[in-house]
Amino acid sequence: MLFNFAPETQCTPSRSALMTGRYSIRSGNQTVALAGSHGGLVQWERTLGDIFSEAGYATSIVGKWHIGDSEGRWPTDHGFDEWYGIPRSYDEALWSEDPWYDPKRDPVTHVLESSKGQPVRELEQLTVEVRRNIDVEYMKRAKEFLKRSTDAGKPFFLYFDHSMMHLPTVPRDEFKGKTGHGDFADCLLEMDEDFGVMLDYLKELGVEDNTIVVFSGDNGAEEMTPWRGTAGYFEGSYFTGMEGSLRTPAIVRYPGHVPAGQKSNEIVHITDIFTTLLLWAGLEVPKDRMIDGVDQRAFFEGKQANSNREGFLYWMGDALFGVKWRNFKMVFVQQKTLSDPALHLTTPHLINLDTDPKEREPYEYPHIHTWVGAHAAKLLVEFQKSVQREPLIPCGAPLDYVPIQKQRVHWTQPVEKVRPAMRCLTQLTQSKRVRPTRLTVRQEDADSGFSRG
Repeated sequence: MLFNFAPETQCTPSRSALMTGRYSIRSGNQTVALAGSHGGLVQWERTLGDIFSEAGYATSIVGKWHIGDSEGRWPTDHGFDEWYGIPRSYDEALWSEDPWYDPKRDPVTHVLESSKGQPVRELEQLTVEVRRNIDVEYMKRAKEFLKRSTDAGKPFFLYFDHSMMHLPTVPRDEFKGKTGHGDFADCLLEMDEDFGVMLDYLKELGVEDNTIVVFSGDNGAEEMTPWRGTAGYFEGSYFTGMEGSLRTPAIVRYPGHVPAGQKSNEIVHITDIFTTLLLWAGLEVPKDRMIDGVDQRAFFEGKQANSNREGFLYWMGDALFGVKWRNFKMVFVQQKTLSDPALHLTTPHLINLDTDPKEREPYEYPHIHTWVGAHAAKLLVEFQKSVQREPLIPCGAPLDYVPIQKQRVHWTQPVEKVRPAMRCLTQLTQSKRVRPTRLTVRQEDADSGFSRG
């Protein structure tokens, strides 16, 4: 179990990062895609679906996609054989109950399904009642996919996007009132139960020992009432740079490889899952583009105590909010919750999460820890160099956009998104493996707690 698993600050960025192994700002998916925006992954990006499909895996996604809602950007355009789910976000289920909403005038969100090479088909409108029971259909279709794949003796990659704990948190009838602690707790129990059902099904099929399972959240806790979640020990909500946004539950299971019962507070970034899954499967990580994910096999397998990652940069949309290095954070923009204004700091804060996990003090006296700036600067410089080799894909880039890659790095024109942070720092511091035949990635929506398998 990972206690320091880092998604990005919003759901679209996290999903992009997982699917491509790249910071979402590289692919132009650094902010949530709203209805009508028609952004998403460009054709040039290579997803886990693309790579596993090319390697002969059966590939399927059930649930929310949210990294492209137009032709050429659907999951089945990026390697997945089949998809059933929604294009964007579950809050769109609330539209039908909004007295100001007019379906004749305003967009209508449908549950969708598609197969590779076929057009996307619209099914029922996404409403609160459809949203309430949608995970039943997700599990049904996931089981059918798993059964077909195992019966055919074909390796599989299942990307299972459970709807919980995304707003609106409305439990199914069989879970309503079951905990005695309201809808939110009932929904958490529902998610836990569904996860257990899927694990049991892998066992029933006789494939659990050769199936990698990753369970994680795509971003921090919800802030809006009445669906507000909690980050537990940490503070903040998603859409911020607080630990309550940058830490979610994560569990990795690979029998015979990942020892059971391990717990760690080492940093693992969501992009690392991309790289690690490919290498576990005996596949190559793309070498023709910038990949931010690092190989965590030795760490997950208990061969070393430390993660292979010391830190990462984190953004909220286009704004670089800070740098996390080990147990320290250099904060450039301060924002506690989704609805709070963002405060751009002229002098960055330097937080020691060991002594101030709730991030309440801008500096820790008498130490101040300004030496951390050297480590943060290294991460920033490495990113800056990488962007000069391969420019960022603009948000909303056309489908056929391809970044122009450069062989040499020239320092005459610093990257605009990194340069302000560098100024702040200056001011402050003056083996051969058996290929697994099956992989399942399970990603939940806005987190609020841990789930047991």
